Amino acid sequence: MIHREPTELDLKAVDMTETRPTVGVGMVGHAFMGAAHSQAWRNAPRFFDLPLVPRLAVLGGRDRDHATAAAARLGWQDVETDWRVLIERGDVGLVDICTPGDTHAEIAVAALAAGKHVLCEKPLANTVEEAEAMTAAAEAAHAQGVRSMVGFTYRRVPAIALARRLVAEGKIGDIRHVRAQYLQDWIVDPEAPLTWRLQKDKAGSGALGDVGAHIVDLTQFITGEQIVGVSGLLETFVKERPLPESASGLSGVGGTERGEVTVDDAAVFLGRFTGGALATFEATRFATGRKNSIRIEINGSAGSLAFDFEDMNVLQVYDQTANPDLAGFTRVLVTEPSHPYVGAWWPAGHVLGYEHAFTHQVVDLLTAIAEDRDPEPSFADGLAVQRVLGAIEESAAKNSVWTEIPR
Repeated sequence: MIHREPTELDLKAVDMTETRPTVGVGMVGHAFMGAAHSQAWRNAPRFFDLPLVPRLAVLGGRDRDHATAAAARLGWQDVETDWRVLIERGDVGLVDICTPGDTHAEIAVAALAAGKHVLCEKPLANTVEEAEAMTAAAEAAHAQGVRSMVGFTYRRVPAIALARRLVAEGKIGDIRHVRAQYLQDWIVDPEAPLTWRLQKDKAGSGALGDVGAHIVDLTQFITGEQIVGVSGLLETFVKERPLPESASGLSGVGGTERGEVTVDDAAVFLGRFTGGALATFEATRFATGRKNSIRIEINGSAGSLAFDFEDMNVLQVYDQTANPDLAGFTRVLVTEPSHPYVGAWWPAGHVLGYEHAFTHQVVDLLTAIAEDRDPEPSFADGLAVQRVLGAIEESAAKNSVWTEIPR
């Protein structure tokens, strides 16, 4: 293994047969997102010809036994129980943050100050103020060639990337309407335990930040426009839940000790985009029967686009200029080699899944770092989403008053 000075250890060889530069990755957190990110770090260099190859150097977790077991399962070489130690390691050149939102700012700012590239899960932070501090740290590190990105992974679904391309090419004309939903049902059961995602001090917000952040980012990404104002409603349907220590883990059967739910269960809001388009949004974890349904429709002066994550390899496209006798939404199967990202995978018609977007995220990040350019979405993009979320909370607290987004 080739070692260099600590300031260059983000570019080091995996072994004597690897001729491409590499980067040692240190990932903090190893639950749901940690598993998804781990698979992406492993798969990216196996399917894409990367200019910079990741090495899974160290996994961070608070409990050494749990972290060690996760590292063995997910393919990491070493374990640390203190994220500060992980950041300072000479074999780590990139820090991947997969922890609850209340830790994002502290870890990201420290990693950037240490000269490490950063990938941070969404939402960027729990508050606008934290997101502003993280963006300022990213801008300061940028001057030293240190890059950062926020993990709005659904941007990398090929059908979503194709939708962005079609809008940018003017295929649907001027944007008039935007509709977006993110529907889940994982806490419909009132006896589901009180996890960290239901506590404001850890998660920042509920459905609004957890899933609403995705559709805010996706609609801004696809349209290429920003949300400039909102009017919102938030609701918490189940006010108390069994504490994890006293919950049995079986549906409908909980313990006697209960704790307060301090975040929203659902968010509904209106918005307006910079180009004047009207928008409706719905984010909920109480849509009974919906497991992970993301629905987006964009109506323009020359056509429309529609996407549903439950059929994620398909983009519905309507061409207003087509012969009226044959007009209708065309079902485009986004599996052709010419479609975004798809050429590195399987033959046409062999569909991709949820996990592939995480691999595409790794590919885009490492390519940007190797080419010494800024990856997207940036921390500034994450801050823009955070400002929308903050404005929705402010609007809901004032009986849905129209609230402008700070620019």
